Amino acid sequence: MTPIFTTFAEQIHYSATDIIKLFDQARGWEGKYRQIMLLGKQLPALPDACKQDEHLVKGCESQVWLHYQLNKQGYFHFAADSDARIIKGLVVIILSAFNGLSGQQIAQFDIEAYFAELDLLKHLSPSRSNGIHAIVRAVLGLV
Repeated sequence: MTPIFTTFAEQIHYSATDIIKLFDQARGWEGKYRQIMLLGKQLPALPDACKQDEHLVKGCESQVWLHYQLNKQGYFHFAADSDARIIKGLVVIILSAFNGLSGQQIAQFDIEAYFAELDLLKHLSPSRSNGIHAIVRAVLGLV
């Protein structure tokens, strides 16, 4: 793996199941919001050279840069960054569901059920919800 993906994999080692457990332990929406912010603090920053327009996710109010790498075994690894703190946390939640999966596994993953289990979307503004879905569409567009 190239350095940006290695850094992401070393610092963000959550699976979807891990994220669900973290959210189950949080008390109420305020606890979940705090958890999102804490996850965002763990997101390694992309180097400025990686923050190019061709890597911007379309449909996000905030800037989100998404990179991917497909390894020889056919598994995807993602790295991303944002200019907004809460979006960084949401990026961790999304990429934790998809990192290390094959294209078929990503396509079959029920992201809406995942978001529902986290009780996430009903607490976010419409623009944040749209941004989350834009990031998911960007990931699905790569597989």
